[in-house]
Amino acid sequence: MPVSLIPSFLLYCFVVGITPGPANLCSLGAALRYGRGPALRQWQGLLCGSFLDAMGAVLVSWLLGTALDQYTGALSWVGAVYLLWLAWHILHPNSAGPGRDPAAPSFRTGLLVNLTNVKVILFCISALGSYVLPYSRSFWALLAVGLLLPLIGPACNLVWLLAGASLQKLFARHRRAADIGMALSLALCAVSLVWPH
Repeated sequence: MPVSLIPSFLLYCFVVGITPGPANLCSLGAALRYGRGPALRQWQGLLCGSFLDAMGAVLVSWLLGTALDQYTGALSWVGAVYLLWLAWHILHPNSAGPGRDPAAPSFRTGLLVNLTNVKVILFCISALGSYVLPYSRSFWALLAVGLLLPLIGPACNLVWLLAGASLQKLFARHRRAADIGMALSLALCAVSLVWPH
């Protein structure tokens, strides 16, 4: 990537990373409902999932290039179904049985959110396809940028998490309204993944 494109690349990464999406909304929701500690455990899963997505995007971009486009539709549906499942469990936390909330923040929840997060997968592939592949087909160039990508999204997730932790007391009085807002936001993300595909 030419040095002149670095500001554009960083701006692209920041805008995609900070805008609402499944991982950011899950970070906010986990911090609002459970507090900073449990939300940070989920964030570790988000970080790991983001890393795995980026490394997968590096390998796929290096091996397949633009042939990957035919699979993004199926990935969108998988991600949408998982987001709707999360939204359901935010609205009905006791539906899995007493004392068990499958949407509770955990490393596994964070990992699954980002492994099925089409926004992250497409972000990684788009960044590599737009900013690296036109200038180099080198695996090492793709890997260098790919190692940077998992730092950007989780850093933005952390901003949402800390905002949720600081607003937790305010939202505790309006928990049901906050849960409905978070569930609707996740459902909207799910719909936007597959509509109008």
